[in-house]
Amino acid sequence: MDNKTAAIAGLALAAAQATAFAACPKSGAAIKALDTEYQAAVQKNDAKAMDRLLPDDFVLVTGKGKVIGKADLLAEARAGEIAYQRQDDSRQTVRFFGDIAVITALLHAKGNERGKPFDYRLWFSDVYLCTPAGWRYAFAQSSIPLPD
Repeated sequence: MDNKTAAIAGLALAAAQATAFAACPKSGAAIKALDTEYQAAVQKNDAKAMDRLLPDDFVLVTGKGKVIGKADLLAEARAGEIAYQRQDDSRQTVRFFGDIAVITALLHAKGNERGKPFDYRLWFSDVYLCTPAGWRYAFAQSSIPLPD
């Protein structure tokens, strides 16, 4: 590749990155809103909204080491075996690292799963990637439930 071709390729890449960043404002409020929207979808077992918010290669790693993919989460929502009274987070903190945003928050989940009540709090970190379509929820990791 000659210098002219390399320069043109570099400019094209820079333009594509600039377009992607324009679709992803570095706004903590925007990331918090996306994360709140996702938690609300989980609470309602809204598989359609969850499908829209999660990329196909999404991965959640739980505090016990279980790896859960998008298809697993959607199947769980569609089955409706979990009835949430609450699924919300607080103490949200957002940090930006180039085209990556990480939100850490304290989740409170309460409800009933197959007749068995649950009520727990845990910490999680969610990773959002900047894409030409905007911020996409790509990865999550949660702690084990916190002691009372």
